[in-house]
Order: sequence, then C-alpha cells, then structure tokens
Amino acid sequence: MAELILRRVLVAIPTIIIVSMLVFSLQKLLPGDPALMIAGEEHDPKVIEYIREKYHLNDPIPVQYGMWVKQVVQGDFGKSLRTDVPVTQLIDSKLPVTIQLAVMAMIVAVLIGIPTGILSAVRKETAVDYVANVVALSGLSIPNFWLGILLIFLVSVQLGWLPASGYVPPSQDFWLSIKTMLMPAFVLGTALSATLMRHTRSAMIGILRSDYIRTARAKGLRQGKVVYKHALRNALVPIVTLMTLLFGELLGGAVLTEQIFTIPGFGKLVVDAVFTRDYAVVQGIVLCTAIGYVGLNLLADVLYILINPRLRGA
Repeated sequence: MAELILRRVLVAIPTIIIVSMLVFSLQKLLPGDPALMIAGEEHDPKVIEYIREKYHLNDPIPVQYGMWVKQVVQGDFGKSLRTDVPVTQLIDSKLPVTIQLAVMAMIVAVLIGIPTGILSAVRKETAVDYVANVVALSGLSIPNFWLGILLIFLVSVQLGWLPASGYVPPSQDFWLSIKTMLMPAFVLGTALSATLMRHTRSAMIGILRSDYIRTARAKGLRQGKVVYKHALRNALVPIVTLMTLLFGELLGGAVLTEQIFTIPGFGKLVVDAVFTRDYAVVQGIVLCTAIGYVGLNLLADVLYILINPRLRGA
C-alpha cells in the first residue's frame, strides 16, 4: 500500500509542475495589460510603471515563473492584482462553498445513478431498462443553465418552495444552507447521475455474466444477495474511479451553475479573475484544482485496493 502511494506521488509531482508551467504561460498570452486594469481610469505613465515594478510585470516570464513557484512552495500564492487580498485568503473563503455544492451534487448523483444503473442491468432489455436509458440520455442532453433557470422559475417563483439564489454558510443556518444549495446540487447531480448510471449499468452487466455469479445463483442464493453482495462489490472498482473524477470535475467545472444561482464559490471567483486579468487568482485556483485532481486520483487508487483485495498484490 505504502509503495503504491509513493509511486503515485512520484508520478504526480512532474504532472503538477507541467500544469503550473502551462497555466502560468497561458495566462501571459491573454490580451490586455493587467497594469492598465489595476490603474483603472488613472492612465498616468508613472502610476502604470509603478504597478508593473511592484508586481514584477516587467521581468522576463521565466523569472516571474521562478518567483511564483518559490512563493507557492512556501504556501504563498501571491496577492490579487485587483484587490490586493492574498490569494490563499480568497481560496479559503470560496473553496468550502464549492466543496459543499460538489458534495451535495455527488450525493444526488449517487442516489439516482447507482440504483438506476443496477436496476437497468438486472432488468436488461426490458421496459425498465429502456426507460432508464432514456432518462440517462435526457440528463446528459439537458444543459445545466437551462435546467437551472427552469427550476428557479418553477420551484422558487411559482411554488416558493426554495430560495432562488444566494448562499448561507452552514455555520450560520444549517437548514437554510441546505435549502439554498438543493437546486444547484440537483442541477449538477442529474447530469452526473446520467453518466454514473451508464457506467454502473455497463459494469454490472459484465459482472452478472461472470462464472462465479452463475455459480452463486446455482447454489440457490437470493437474487438480492447475488446482486448487491457479489456483483456490486466487484463492479464498484470502475465506479469509484468515475466518482473521483466526477468530483474533481465538480470542483473545477461548476462555473455556470454558480453564476446562475449566484453562489460565491470557485466558479464566480475564477470568472471575475479572468475578466479583470487577475493573474495571481487564476493561477492559484487552477493549480489548486490540479492538485485536487491528483489527490482524488490517488484516493481512487487506494480505494481500489480496499474494495478489491485481489489488487493488493499488484
């Protein structure tokens, strides 16, 4: 176990370095001068030159990258060029919001996707299977922004059941926080549940055709025990992989949903940073997201072994 984790960490280090180089370089290719954005209406050449010297914008890109990496290694992502607030402080304030949304969306996806996928595999080529596939394709086809606007109109405006937008921290009012996050979590979760359902169905169909499943049935074991104890446990290996990747996708890809429901998470922060050419914020968010992906993949590798003991000797 320890050797596997060490190998994965050694592979992850160059990956993170390459990602950091790409995000730093691509940011410099964006049109516009960040010094002019910071100066605002003040176009005094002396002010602009002072800003460039202060944030080392006149230095060569390799020098800027080296200075940035040195700060990042020390846990300092720099300061926002627009607000002069430390990037770590911005991330600390926005990351819990996005994590809460991602966790709730993943719960919705698991509650819908895995049971539906199991049922569809067990009832293969029946009306239940066809209906489940149609629902899954619908979930993949419906745009998140359209479903979000539709839910706001029906659930909030017409019925008044849930808040239309905004965010309340759980520490301030737990149940109101859950109510505020229900609709955006459902919007994200339905799309993920469709993907999860299709993969669960495929994995379960393959497992249910196995010899040991036929042997278990021949011994007279109940259908529920065969499906959930023997088949599902082995089918969980690829499903766990998908869930970790989908969770990473939620952390970095909930931009539109956060914008529609006015949720002050990573999505809104990165959109504002891109529009204002706030390099430090964008670099910090993308690097944190990349580290999160690497960490989730490492977690998936560990879960493989815990779920399937046959992999412990690999």
